[in-house]
Amino acid sequence: MNTTLSSRPDGWISKVPEVTVFFWIIKVLGTTVGETAADYLNMSLGLGLHGATLVMGSLFVVALFIQLRAKKYIPWVYWLTVILISIVGTLITDNLSDRLHVPLAVSTVVFSVLLIVTFVVWFLNEKTLSIHSIFTLKRELFYWLAILFTFALGTAGGDFMGEALHLGYLVSLSIFAGAILVIGLAYRFRALGSVLSFWLAYILTRPLGASLGDLLTQKTDGTGFGLGSTGGLGFGKGPVNLVFFVLILGLVVFLSLTRVDRPRDEGRLEPEK
Repeated sequence: MNTTLSSRPDGWISKVPEVTVFFWIIKVLGTTVGETAADYLNMSLGLGLHGATLVMGSLFVVALFIQLRAKKYIPWVYWLTVILISIVGTLITDNLSDRLHVPLAVSTVVFSVLLIVTFVVWFLNEKTLSIHSIFTLKRELFYWLAILFTFALGTAGGDFMGEALHLGYLVSLSIFAGAILVIGLAYRFRALGSVLSFWLAYILTRPLGASLGDLLTQKTDGTGFGLGSTGGLGFGKGPVNLVFFVLILGLVVFLSLTRVDRPRDEGRLEPEK
């Protein structure tokens, strides 16, 4: 279904950014932070899974409330919400695995089903899954629910491949990067539509970021980085989090000043007074 400006409720414009190269860079950085920050809060700061989940869950609820109340896309609000939902998604999977001892394979299947159900219900209600149509509260709620499940699924899937299947972090990273490249080429040569390509790439960037985070932060163990390796580069969660947060902050400031990722309809439809 084609969505036009005239079909939109008065006062609503797209609540999400245009998909540019900056979008994907921040997304990968944010997903990596989601993996490393959750572990840092849990173990390095000693909050434990329960404490980290409570703190980050509360912050996410506040950020999501601000995002939902906004009348248009605001870079710092949007990306703060993405980073917090990334951390919360990771903590959900970690709670299932570490506290409830749910196997990663089971978590991967469950979150895959939940994500598919979300997409099906979203499409049946709205007749579109395009991110360019996020201009009503209902669609935005579907959008954020889908994103939450992509992060939880990505964490479970990334850990399942890297640890449960003993592929190692570098091998897992290469597999996910290769899959994203294939999707990009399929979109480039029009073998896949834009909506399907976007969501497939969005889902896969989560385990890509998780594998990158583990590769950068896990201690070296002398086994190398090939199949069966459980070691990483040993940079530590604190330094990696700090560097990635600074990079994200710099990019968000850049986007706020240049407005290169503003939705195409901004400026043509004024927000409600």
